[in-house]
Amino acid sequence: MGNEAEKGVVQSIDGIEYRLGAPFDFGFLKKYGEVFKVFDDQDSGNICFGAQGDRGQRLFIKFAGAPTLRGIGSPAQAVERLKAAAPVYQDLRHRCLIQLVEAGETGGGFAMVFRWARGDCMGRMYPETHRRFMALPVEARQRVYLDVLDFLRYVNAQGYVAVDFYDGSVLYDFESGQTTVCDIDFFRKQPCVNDMGRMWGSAKFQAPEEYRLGAVIDERTNVYTAGAMAFALFAGYERTRGAWQLDEGRFQAASRAVSQDPASRQASIERLREEWEHGASENHL
Repeated sequence: MGNEAEKGVVQSIDGIEYRLGAPFDFGFLKKYGEVFKVFDDQDSGNICFGAQGDRGQRLFIKFAGAPTLRGIGSPAQAVERLKAAAPVYQDLRHRCLIQLVEAGETGGGFAMVFRWARGDCMGRMYPETHRRFMALPVEARQRVYLDVLDFLRYVNAQGYVAVDFYDGSVLYDFESGQTTVCDIDFFRKQPCVNDMGRMWGSAKFQAPEEYRLGAVIDERTNVYTAGAMAFALFAGYERTRGAWQLDEGRFQAASRAVSQDPASRQASIERLREEWEHGASENHL
């Protein structure tokens, strides 16, 4: 696991080991039940747990305030970021979004508690499940993509812009075919201006304006992200016609969405969806 994994301390909870930068007491988790999963390798500064209560209900607990190994900034900064994320999940309740149960200060930090969502991450950071996902019939992946477009359309309608949204934000249940968006911590209210330079996110899904200090971040930015998602789903991230698995019309719609110039993209997620469903005409190119 390299030198980084050799640093810090190893703790365990309910027989599951995890690593931290320094010891931390997670005794407060007992109120949620028995821990069956720990996610400790996050650059957000959060550490996450899966817990099952006496009645069999499974929960996902996202906690900030512990000294994680890879967290960017201090535990106090992670707490402030997670506190800021709680209203986002409340405002953007959607059929595809993981369901928030409660949020508040606890255990010397801040926790958000969600209903456990069944599914596997479709992102390339999990190679085995990514390969399994990409082996699905094209029709199944198209349903996932339409779910993503529907969610992003809703995000805009609620006055938000998606930041740090990429394939790692999406879970897929191979049994039910359910799509679940699991991470919207950095979504922002509109109007939004790039105040960071390089914003939070995965480079393959970020529009050029997400690298430019002072640039406007709006629905056309999310059109770019949606176009990048299309290439991830149907071309394995390659933006060439040779890797594309769908028709020419959808290739042109996705290509237009990832234009470097925001003005050259579709003006809205709704317009991108129309071109996706009906094919991009020559007048739109």
